[in-house]
Amino acid sequence: MLSMFRTKSEMVTADTALPGRDAPIPTADGHFVLNTPLHEVSEGMEVAIFGMGCFWGVERMFWTLDGVFSTSVGYAAGFTPNATYEEVCTGKTGHNEVVRVVFNPSKISYDQLLQVFWEGHDPTQGMRQGNDAGTQYRSGIYTTSDAQAAAAEASKVAFAPRLLAAGYGAITTEILPAPTYYFAEGYHQQYLAKNPNGYCGIGGTGVTCPIGTNA
Repeated sequence: MLSMFRTKSEMVTADTALPGRDAPIPTADGHFVLNTPLHEVSEGMEVAIFGMGCFWGVERMFWTLDGVFSTSVGYAAGFTPNATYEEVCTGKTGHNEVVRVVFNPSKISYDQLLQVFWEGHDPTQGMRQGNDAGTQYRSGIYTTSDAQAAAAEASKVAFAPRLLAAGYGAITTEILPAPTYYFAEGYHQQYLAKNPNGYCGIGGTGVTCPIGTNA
């Protein structure tokens, strides 16, 4: 058991990752809750991508926010093109379970999304989130612009002392330019709306991040 945990919690390399496939994995076209197109990014919209553990519960956090046009779940920051969920779960793709948020910045700011990110999970656990262990559950912010990268780094600096004061360790969140995003299978999209009693697996630290509406 310990050996299995260690294997799934160590990043593979490009040379050792599963090969994947050329064709995208079939997924949904529309948002089950918001009734918006899943793949479209209209003019004036922006995209944010976050990894916070099991993507089912994370996606629900974001689709409830005013100003969010659509959300979807997928895989990113690994090596295997068009990986399946089963492949990601082996720990041999390098991918993280992530949520892609398409939002209207005139209605909700990226700083507000960052606040949900920091407060909505424990960013100090390394390759796990609660009971979910493995590289696919790591904390990550994948930025789609220089402005997002600067905001993400600044928010990390602002939040770190509060976590330490509350008895938590150092932040392990990776902050990277957004890699290729692969949509997860259709049944994963808005999973908790389709399965209200389904597994969520998300819990925050109870520590408030010092950024918000006016940040």
